[in-house]
Amino acid sequence: MSPTSGPVAFKASCPDCRARFELDAGALRLAIGGSRRATFYSFTCPECGAAVRKPAGERIVELLTGGGVSTLRSI
Repeated sequence: MSPTSGPVAFKASCPDCRARFELDAGALRLAIGGSRRATFYSFTCPECGAAVRKPAGERIVELLTGGGVSTLRSI
């Protein structure tokens, strides 16, 4: 079996409404700051519309950047 070359989907959940869903790279934003606290990813919940912001460790940063998520670097 060969790997699928279609768009990448990321599993996510909303802390407000507790919905679970998949988002494509265009629905996520990654901010890489100078510290762990300043590095996070964000998205808008497709179920309730809440703005969600979650911390992003090294592995998550790797997965998101590898999947084509738009990245903002801050000092």
